[in-house]
Amino acid sequence: MFLNCHTYFSLRYGTISPEQLVDRAAKWGIKALALTDINRTSCTYEFITRCQNAGIKPIVGIDFRDDNHQSLYIGLARNAEGFRELNALLSAYSLAGKPLPPRPTNLPNCWIIYPRLDQPGVGITEYRDNELLGIRAIHVSKLFRHALLQHQTKLVILHPIVFFDDEGYRLHTYLRAIDRNTVLSKLKRSDIAKKGDRMVPPDTIERYFAAYPTIINNTQRILDDCSIDIQSGLHHNRQAFTGSKSGDFILLEKLARKGCAERYGLVHPKAQQRLEKELRVIRNQDFCAYFLITWDIVRYAESMGYHHVGRGSGANSMVAYCIRLTNVDPLELDLYFERFINPYRASPPDFDIDFSWDERDDVLDYIFKRYGREHTALLATYSTFKTRAIIRELGKVVGLPKAEMDQLVADPNAVDSHHELAKDIFHYGALLEGFPNHLSIHAGGILISEQPIHYHTALEMMPKGFPITHFDMYHAEEIGFHKYDILSQRGLGHIKESVSLIRHNQGRSVDIHDVDSIKQDQRVKQQLKSGKAIGCFYIESPAMRGLLSKLQCDNYVHLVAASSIIRPGVAKSGMMKEYIKRFHAPNSFEYIHDVFREHLGETFGVMVYQEDVMKIVHHFAGLDLDESDVLRRIMSGKKHRKDTFEHLRRKYFENCRIRGYSDQLAQEVWRQVESFSGYSFCKAHSASFAVESFQSLYLKAYFPLEFITAVINNDGGFYKKEFYVHEARMQGAIVHAPCINNSLPLATIKGTDLYLGFSTLHQLQSRVANHIVQARALGGSFRNMEDFIQRVDIRSEQLDILIRIGAFAFTGKSKYELMWEKNALFKPSGPHERSLYLFDNQDIPDDLNLPVLEEGPFDQAFDEIELLGFPLCSPFALLHDPDGTIAHDCILADRLSGRSGQRVRLIGYYVCQKSVRTNRGDRMAFGTWLDQAGDYFDTVHFPDTISRFPFCGSGLYKIDGRVTQEFGFHSLEVIAMKRLPFVQDQRMI
Repeated sequence: MFLNCHTYFSLRYGTISPEQLVDRAAKWGIKALALTDINRTSCTYEFITRCQNAGIKPIVGIDFRDDNHQSLYIGLARNAEGFRELNALLSAYSLAGKPLPPRPTNLPNCWIIYPRLDQPGVGITEYRDNELLGIRAIHVSKLFRHALLQHQTKLVILHPIVFFDDEGYRLHTYLRAIDRNTVLSKLKRSDIAKKGDRMVPPDTIERYFAAYPTIINNTQRILDDCSIDIQSGLHHNRQAFTGSKSGDFILLEKLARKGCAERYGLVHPKAQQRLEKELRVIRNQDFCAYFLITWDIVRYAESMGYHHVGRGSGANSMVAYCIRLTNVDPLELDLYFERFINPYRASPPDFDIDFSWDERDDVLDYIFKRYGREHTALLATYSTFKTRAIIRELGKVVGLPKAEMDQLVADPNAVDSHHELAKDIFHYGALLEGFPNHLSIHAGGILISEQPIHYHTALEMMPKGFPITHFDMYHAEEIGFHKYDILSQRGLGHIKESVSLIRHNQGRSVDIHDVDSIKQDQRVKQQLKSGKAIGCFYIESPAMRGLLSKLQCDNYVHLVAASSIIRPGVAKSGMMKEYIKRFHAPNSFEYIHDVFREHLGETFGVMVYQEDVMKIVHHFAGLDLDESDVLRRIMSGKKHRKDTFEHLRRKYFENCRIRGYSDQLAQEVWRQVESFSGYSFCKAHSASFAVESFQSLYLKAYFPLEFITAVINNDGGFYKKEFYVHEARMQGAIVHAPCINNSLPLATIKGTDLYLGFSTLHQLQSRVANHIVQARALGGSFRNMEDFIQRVDIRSEQLDILIRIGAFAFTGKSKYELMWEKNALFKPSGPHERSLYLFDNQDIPDDLNLPVLEEGPFDQAFDEIELLGFPLCSPFALLHDPDGTIAHDCILADRLSGRSGQRVRLIGYYVCQKSVRTNRGDRMAFGTWLDQAGDYFDTVHFPDTISRFPFCGSGLYKIDGRVTQEFGFHSLEVIAMKRLPFVQDQRMI
């Protein structure tokens, strides 16, 4: 009898999870249930599966509502074709941004139920065969002698389910107030569900309608008529690339063999044997099309000159390496294909393909056009309600002032000082925790389906113009979809633009894809070993630079390990410290077993990667590699059947007994595997990142100015733009403020002169920047202020910005002189008209007298701070030190060496900090600074120190501390810290 059920995927309306809905229905003996979330199909597959497991007949549909949240009609799918019709209807209007029609087009495989008789333009006498009118229990008494009795065959029971009880109703009202952005007292009756919209036993519903058995029978007839079953499996994915599966294998085999010969040479038995094995598994598991579609995407990108990085578990595949999806050699790193694909793996694999941030959208556009918008969609993700945000949202809807909400967030345990409504806020906030709040876009997942995508989901348009599914990656995985992760990152933008700048500035071509040569380059290895990696992908953070220095890392294999052990879980477990210790003293420990020596010798017996779990249980206990990967996934928290884990655990210990291991040894190895696998990192993933890191290191080692300019233009990386500008200066660049005669919207490098781009001026309009470049291209360099004003369409306040930053410095005039000149020349009484001179006689009169105005010594620096966010001079030049004594007892960072345990003092310019919590929950921090010479140094701030000497924002600090040294890396354990003043800003005096 339940044709209109909502879960919490009826966003900011429903209060019931799919699991709760089905469990309650099963408890009350309900035999059929219809899911009709509001303009959503997010949990359809989950609902169907849960109903089938509970012995309930699942029916799916959509509650179509307008922008005011008023129900227009409810569509129920009679079959899979009907579900497609409903999805297509909702998608057509959602993608076009148009309101839903008051009456849908004819949907022959659906039932349409109108919630009220006064539906605009739709009279009951005009209903189609599949259109019905829903009657609520509260309206039954009004049917007596009503004209509707003449149309009983068109009437069905309509009992919406939104919540279970009064508490659920209250939660629903909170959700509606959040959605309407209003306080509870201002909610309209039409904004919320009726109090009776709750699940009741089916016999209760039938008693309400006992006087009208025809309505009951009609409702049952609808339930009986609807049927849908979505079977999970890989058949939902695009089945063939070439048109047939046999053709796919022929093409994949040809590409792989050709690539193998190019990568390994014509004779390489080990590579050829591995290739044959992988091709066989790929064919047997029906993944040929998956590989070829990924290859096609990469092929398109390469044809457009785009750089890419193939990473993730897909980099474990030699076939992927041979067809150039990745640049990671599985033989070199002993990567197991089974980590990517094996017969026991329940979930489909996925490739992660990174493109530059400014090229990804074009690649996505190609995929949609190549494989058809009817079959292609991006994956959704759901932003959920989180604790702090919930408190603020609920505080707003009950009318709490901001100060009281801040108090609740800051100190939720201070019950005595809370507002009287706080108890309700925390109670309903706990119920709301984890509810989906709004639909968002997955970082890069894209689906390509065999059937039109509307057989699986409705679609919603995202701002960039690509449609997304209503379900997320977890639902997609349950259905059987394998996703293509088309991701973006700025590191590839650094590399791509560096190559372009090198060609432009030096006239040289760089083969950045000759990875083998780059990995062996001694200059690149030395750059890595030094830890001087500012701007280099994945290895520039303070923690990573410190790790590289501690390890004296100078090769690819060790960088792959470093990229893994830097991960929070590994570091927190103590394994990072153990790895460094063993790295420096490889003979100082005993391997627990020879298997560890043989297969983990590269990492000194420390399990660093997810693949290490597979190695140990395979080589130590004899589990198949396929089974080893299943065990790894289970231990990592992936979904699994309980009996699968128990079977593998028993097999592990039984195999250990057969091999003669002691119980103590078997238990210890199991303990290590079990404790490690929860935080381990994919080796192939680290290896892919390490390749890109080496490419960045190569560019920085040989072409530092072009490289750092590219980093600046791609919005940097870990640090603020200021510190990449500083790095350019340290590498020998002469840094100039934006200049009207030399700058472009982005930074440019000319020899060793680096001109910042107009885009670094936060308040300068991009339109103005483009006009400057266009005018310069048409008429050549600007000669003076008057020439500029005549040729560029610009407003007074925008011209002020250019004058203040020094964009007219080439004229030799001070900013004050230029401001006077501007006021004399710039008098826009009407629309500005740009022009070129007809005659060259437009000079300013020689006898123009200006008052004498002098710039202060620091005016330019403060203008730069205001307009750029940082000064172009050394920040130490701004230190207020009238008697010159502040720095007299301070040392530089390069003097820390040899002073371990000594108390020293430095002046540092704040770069960044990272706050962490100790095991006791106290806050401590790690700081990064620049000294007067421009070198970086690091500090440690323990809880007692940071509470007494906190960070106070950016600027200069005097730092007292004790020098510590760990594996040759020096840092400062802070004892006291004080922020120092800048000189006074005299511009406004």
